Amino acid sequence: MIRGRYSLVLALPKGRNFEDGYSALQKAGLELPKVKGERTMIHGREGGIAILELRNADVPLYVDLGIADAGVVGKDVLLESGRDVYEPVDLRTGVCRLSLIRHPASTGPIRRIATKYPNFTTRVMRERGWVADVLELAGNVELAAVTGLADAVVDVVQTGASIRAAGLKELEVLAHSSARLIVNRQALKLKSELLRPLITKLREQV
Repeated sequence: MIRGRYSLVLALPKGRNFEDGYSALQKAGLELPKVKGERTMIHGREGGIAILELRNADVPLYVDLGIADAGVVGKDVLLESGRDVYEPVDLRTGVCRLSLIRHPASTGPIRRIATKYPNFTTRVMRERGWVADVLELAGNVELAAVTGLADAVVDVVQTGASIRAAGLKELEVLAHSSARLIVNRQALKLKSELLRPLITKLREQV
């Protein structure tokens, strides 16, 4: 198993949260391996700290199932994944929100919602008693509202500039998101001498 070969295995997401997560962990005192390039799947030497550079959606899975001891990922990804991980620190980077978005000309009932977050959207609908079909899209979600494929969309919003440019309106913020440190629950017990000081230092930083 990979966990036996390294003192600590960390899962970091490709994209906007990687550099922020790497920097925060380094400032907290971890001696992190240098990231050599996209083709390297595991960064680090045996006996030291390893970094797994993963797609955003895969980070909670690797941490929950114990392949990685801890990781950094956006709250939006956590909400969609539904994985049972310990979430001790809000790093307060990668700030955004998950919002319900619609074309201003659309005034009828919402029967179809397009999103990259089908699990989260379905859960919100159930909690609110909404009845609508959820369409999972991998590409440009805003296009679904512009073309009429869906009556509304649920998507990540940062500044709102792209929504305004597409002529759409943000109706409601459903959840707020930022980068979080997540920890495997068993690893927190087995590697407490490494993970608990890390959690404390990260909390002090933010």
